Amino acid sequence: MSAVLTSGPDRRVGQTGRVEEILAGGVANAGRVTRLGNSVLRPSNPHSASVHRFLGALHDTGFDGASVPLGIGDDGRERLVYREGDVPVPPFPDWARTDAALASVTRLLLRFHRASALVSDHLTTWSTELADPAGGPVVCHNDVCLENVVFEDGAAVGLLDFDFAAPGRPVHDVAAFARMCVPVDDPVSAGRLGWTDPDGPRRLRLVADTYGLDGGGRTALLGCLDHAMAHGGRFVERRAAAGDPGFVRMLGEMGGMERFDRRRRWWEGIREEFVAALG
Repeated sequence: MSAVLTSGPDRRVGQTGRVEEILAGGVANAGRVTRLGNSVLRPSNPHSASVHRFLGALHDTGFDGASVPLGIGDDGRERLVYREGDVPVPPFPDWARTDAALASVTRLLLRFHRASALVSDHLTTWSTELADPAGGPVVCHNDVCLENVVFEDGAAVGLLDFDFAAPGRPVHDVAAFARMCVPVDDPVSAGRLGWTDPDGPRRLRLVADTYGLDGGGRTALLGCLDHAMAHGGRFVERRAAAGDPGFVRMLGEMGGMERFDRRRRWWEGIREEFVAALG
């Protein structure tokens, strides 16, 4: 039988008859990620087995900042070790929007990339939805937003949701993370998530400095942001057009594709401030 909601909005009964706690956050899997004891249960996809093999190899390198896989059950759900901590959801709380939090996620992402480079058994199959169009030498996360990070005492300690992991350039991963967590976004859209005057150019410089990007890396970072701004919204539009309820709802709440047109116009007007900050 499929899981059914109980009388509470944050609980449901799973196939085993045991009560599962519904975990907040997410878009595609909103309401379908649960906790059962020390395990997280979430819908699998055609790439889950490949991602689990990668996560297992990543864990074997000694990296402790990513989900630890337990396998895929007969019910089709993937199982991962539950990690205690704080996962911010919009509107993001004050502590999650600090420079200290941003720097801590940057350091965790750098550690992840270094560990990923040690894994010789790369993914055998992966989602191309958010992948680096140029490809690259290491497996990247590609979706490091605040909702996919576990914090302890305000510092990032774990990355969640590797559904969009794919081979790419680390700088592409840094750009995707910066776009969502600096954020590099127009004030209207950023404000809807709780950001108030985040001083994007200065915070992007903080990311570049903390990660250790050299001059060439900073130029590549801007190039990745340019590409994201020019092509932004296509992924959301595709998922919404396919009828994915989470993305249909999100696109409606954002005001449709005008949200991405507005961001493009904003980027064209402010880009040089980011260039100067990275110089």
